[in-house]
Amino acid sequence: MVVGAISSRSELVVIGAGPGGYVAALRAADAGLEVTLVERDQIGGTCLNVGCIPSKALIEVANTRHHALQGQSLGLDATIAVDGDRLRTHLASVSEPLRHGVHTLLTDAGVTVVNGRASFARYDRLSIESGGQVSHLEFDNAILATGSRPLELPGFALGGSVVSSTGALRLATVPASMTIIGGGYIGIELGTAWAKLGTKVTVVEAAETILPDTPLELRQPVQRRLSQLGVTVHTACRAEQSVPGGLRLDNGTEVTAEIIVVAVGRRPNSDQASIDTLDLQIDSHGHIVVDSRMQAGRGLYAIGDLVTGPALAHKASAEAEVAVQAILGEPTAFDPAALPSVIYCDPEIMTVGVPLSQASELGCSTHRFPHAASARARTLGDTSGATFIVVDEHETIVGMHAVGPHVAELAGEAALAVEMAATLQDLTLTIHAHPTMSESLSEAGWLARGTPLHIRR
Repeated sequence: MVVGAISSRSELVVIGAGPGGYVAALRAADAGLEVTLVERDQIGGTCLNVGCIPSKALIEVANTRHHALQGQSLGLDATIAVDGDRLRTHLASVSEPLRHGVHTLLTDAGVTVVNGRASFARYDRLSIESGGQVSHLEFDNAILATGSRPLELPGFALGGSVVSSTGALRLATVPASMTIIGGGYIGIELGTAWAKLGTKVTVVEAAETILPDTPLELRQPVQRRLSQLGVTVHTACRAEQSVPGGLRLDNGTEVTAEIIVVAVGRRPNSDQASIDTLDLQIDSHGHIVVDSRMQAGRGLYAIGDLVTGPALAHKASAEAEVAVQAILGEPTAFDPAALPSVIYCDPEIMTVGVPLSQASELGCSTHRFPHAASARARTLGDTSGATFIVVDEHETIVGMHAVGPHVAELAGEAALAVEMAATLQDLTLTIHAHPTMSESLSEAGWLARGTPLHIRR
């Protein structure tokens, strides 16, 4: 690129190289467009570098330790120490090759990757600051994929013993005690992991329950497991302020905490890159308003955490596909029948399609297969969960949900079934391998048809 006042040009510029941005860049380049991808930090965005991937790696390490320590009934006796430095090195080693792989894919596709901070000079021109120098880029279309950042909480300025969810993945030692402010999926995933690593964990949630957006049927096994892990949960109260050695709740309770993790949600980065200077509609939550083709304005498209909907990496990637198709002039719309969601708590939660809480009012029926009857769940040592199937009056599958070990891996089949409008007959006549957790889907299907296999009629 040319440095200074002279502008270079690109058919498409993508701002942000997370799972939405880099997918958009790859798809557009594959279609023959000249693409420039601008990223101020690392390729892969929050998810790959400080979110989804390292957090799941942490969870796997925690599960390994926990399973070993709980193995006495299996004839295993173990004592396991945790080396914080080596743990951090491991988490970084998981992300690094994935990041390098994405960068290689972008290079192979002919995408120009620019490391710098972009800001809009006008709707079709960017200024990019990098290393104290400024370059300029004009474009025909732009896809905004700048993501989101953790919300801050008054009275709990980040620093020292107060960290964000990102900071909770970078701790050098296993803290003796930790309080997590926020009982949503991020807080529960982190709390469960650190409890299994030996930390005394407390969770504070303002709502009446943890995982407030999760149906009771899926939430209850998680609540029981937290209790078994020794996690203390305070609901219907708020963290008021940090105090020496911990924090105070608004009900007067003081909680000891070596580390305080603020995990109260995320906010869209629609106030960055001078996006707010463009003639775009931004709602009260900071989301950019887009149409079904992800278009926000003339030549401007927004995807991922910048737009309404759950902040999920796979949602951002799917929206990227739609935005590129729209730019190419193809008929397209972001209108999925199924948007899978997974929570890596213990046990895991998977949900696709019509929520359990809405099934009845939509005229649908719900059928539950308990994992106590699952051979695979029994071999895994966790029969506390269940698999649910939601069907309409035509026996078309409109929802699948599960709580149990490894049920995250069921999300693909569940999403495919809902997206393809599969029927109960389609599901039950599909042969599922034994013993696997996927059998619980077909078992729930047989139950829904009135002919259950491995539970009493």
